[in-house]
Amino acid sequence: MSLDAQSPKAIELPSLLESCEQRIGYVFSDKNLLQAALTHASGAQHRLASNERLEFLGDAILGAVVCEELFHLYPDYLEGDLTKIKSIVVSRQSCAKFSESLGMEEFLILGKGMTTHPRVPSSLLSDVFESLVAAIYLDGGDSAARAFLKMHIDTEIELAAIGETGSNYKSLLQQFAQREFGTTPAYQLLDEKGPDHSKCFKIAAQVGGRRYQAAWGRNKKEAEQRAARNALSELSGETAPFPSDD
Repeated sequence: MSLDAQSPKAIELPSLLESCEQRIGYVFSDKNLLQAALTHASGAQHRLASNERLEFLGDAILGAVVCEELFHLYPDYLEGDLTKIKSIVVSRQSCAKFSESLGMEEFLILGKGMTTHPRVPSSLLSDVFESLVAAIYLDGGDSAARAFLKMHIDTEIELAAIGETGSNYKSLLQQFAQREFGTTPAYQLLDEKGPDHSKCFKIAAQVGGRRYQAAWGRNKKEAEQRAARNALSELSGETAPFPSDD
């Protein structure tokens, strides 16, 4: 649960920070940086003690890392194509989704009254993710920040690229299956793992009586797209790009 900075529960701060470190997979040398990253302006003694300055830096770091990843991943894309993908990956919606996947709403340090809201606004979740990126950068350097970001942005880049280039593998597989076999693909959920706030799903595509290589995804939509791509690759005599532990 979020911490009310004005409540007696503020004594629980060290435990909150430790739990957050376990969740994000990074231990801070300077705990004050983590505390600042988690502190909304409503819970700070003054604006300079909030996460607003860290958010400013984190936004720039996120943009730079995403741009470099896109530059290397898609050498044949023009500037306009790269810009479209970047805008999706660094959007407030994506940053809020990254925070939600980590369950960051549990660690926010908010002002009196903010903790009574039934749901943390997505804008706060977006801000705290960017602040966290900056805090990790300042504490552990460029490599630590990049390692943290890559855990979240790689899949988002792939999904954004699929959407922007029109490579909807489920649609392509459906067209192929109807044309060649007169049937529609089915998708089977084979397994799932992870905590409720960060589940992964294993899904396989089936065309007719044949089930193709299953694929893991961070959500069902992603897993189905990857499973469809696996099926298309196998139907073309190629190796499935998303092997699972089948």
